[in-house]
Amino acid sequence: MPEKIYITGLGAISAIGDSVNENLQSLLAARSGISHLEFLNSAHKNEFPIGEIKKSDADFYQLLGIPSTAKINRTTLLGMQAVKEALASSNAPIDAFKTALISSTTVGGMTQTEKYFYDFDHDLSLSSWIDKLDCGDSTRDIANYINHSGFLTTISTACSSAANAIILGANLIKMGIVDRAICGGTDALSKFTINGFNSLMLLERDLCKPFDVDRKGLNLGEGAGFIVIESERIYNPSRKKAYAQLLGFANTNDAFHQTAANPDGQGAYSAMAKTLAMANIEPSKISYINCHGTGTPNNDESESKGMHRLFGDNVPMYSSTKPFTGHTLAAAGGLEAVFSILAIQNNTVWPNLNSKNFIPEFPFKPVTELKTEQNIQYVLSNSFGFGGNNSSLLFGRNHD
Repeated sequence: MPEKIYITGLGAISAIGDSVNENLQSLLAARSGISHLEFLNSAHKNEFPIGEIKKSDADFYQLLGIPSTAKINRTTLLGMQAVKEALASSNAPIDAFKTALISSTTVGGMTQTEKYFYDFDHDLSLSSWIDKLDCGDSTRDIANYINHSGFLTTISTACSSAANAIILGANLIKMGIVDRAICGGTDALSKFTINGFNSLMLLERDLCKPFDVDRKGLNLGEGAGFIVIESERIYNPSRKKAYAQLLGFANTNDAFHQTAANPDGQGAYSAMAKTLAMANIEPSKISYINCHGTGTPNNDESESKGMHRLFGDNVPMYSSTKPFTGHTLAAAGGLEAVFSILAIQNNTVWPNLNSKNFIPEFPFKPVTELKTEQNIQYVLSNSFGFGGNNSSLLFGRNHD
């Protein structure tokens, strides 16, 4: 019998909350965190709605108890907050078991290096920030913050990064390399990211509306989401009852285009189908799909085709939570894993905000109002990245 993977810890920070509970309350209230920039000095600050966390870096230094003289970039600060919460909620210290830390990011230390780019040549005191640019440095700083000296690694596969971190953590457990993994992702907003997505003409000038026929693009966001997963070798419900189980997962690549998904939906379909096959779960058993749902014309059509191919006309309840948080890039799969687990815990389906007129080619539409008192047993969470890197995770209710 395949070894069970239990989720015992959750940590989240986003534009809708500084903790898992604050994120939950915003989801229940259908309260979006999309607004205009206050802390990032972008030329587009009044042009594009964005899911910014309304705290300065100095606020995070104080919140995390970090000396003001330390050099920690914003991406890492967000990751520290979410990892700290996830580890605390798992009710076991970092050295209690053989543990891996697997963090993911695309921005890394760019938030600081872009700020000082023009000053590096004549101010040598700033050169230490260059060492912080690397994505792996963020993981090392998070590890040092929680006093972790075991296995750690960093994943950067664009918007599927955090989902792939969870997949790697599960595989390490299944292979017996570790007993527990803290895995997820973190990304902060940067001018480079905003300018880059703007150059690709992927940003929405209004609130994003996934799966709407008039969708024009995405709203960016920042945040971090991590979960703690444990093997059944060490899982003990008397220490901490699991929030859910990770039943299946898959990563595929359609290799269609550098930034666009294959419009025929093959990537989305194969990731979801392989995930269900691993779990030996029939499509009809799925209660809810937390979609990638960015609000771009290409993504939403491709993901809809993938769902239609897998589920036929009987697509389960589905929605995108990106209108709450914005698209948090590498953190998206981690945050949305937390949201998927909260859906199981609360028997609730989160609404697909802002969308009214749906893609007419499909005989189904997303859930647009909060649905409570549902029997949520199995939730699929999709994360699709640039280059056609597609990942799906299947979470199930814990019955142990």
